[in-house]
Amino acid sequence: MEIRKTTLKDIKLLQDIGRKTFFETFSESNSEENMRKYLEDGFSIEKLTEELNNKHSEFYFAVMDEKVLGYLKLNFGASQTELKDNNSLEIERIYVLQEYHGKKVGQVLYEKAIKVAYEKEAIYVWLGVWEENRRAMRFYEKNGFVEFDKHIFKLGDDEQTDIMMKKFL
Repeated sequence: MEIRKTTLKDIKLLQDIGRKTFFETFSESNSEENMRKYLEDGFSIEKLTEELNNKHSEFYFAVMDEKVLGYLKLNFGASQTELKDNNSLEIERIYVLQEYHGKKVGQVLYEKAIKVAYEKEAIYVWLGVWEENRRAMRFYEKNGFVEFDKHIFKLGDDEQTDIMMKKFL
């Protein structure tokens, strides 16, 4: 498996993997209307172009045999969704195609995030994970993250609680 940085030339692949993995992860727990709106807005070419052009955000693909299995989105500095602490790095997204769950793809993406955090001399890494996503919470706990706060994530008209977790490096 190869981890490679995502660029503007990958935007359609990013849109496809983003929509597919988000749908696989959350469609059973959310209304069709809220999912449709989020998938359209959150993964529009315009929004992804803006995110890819942001010098304080980075995307990476996990690729095997030319197939994108999952992706990672990192934010630092002012691009972080909450804390905006120059001493931290946010893992905004680690998403893996359902058929590759349990095959270490998420772990390899996570390890890339930690490597980038060290390169950027971050003191800690943080993230938000939906309180209903027990699988993801266990993954982060296994990797040394602890809960420190909560915040609201809006999916369409539904306000959901994310557990904020951090890990000191």
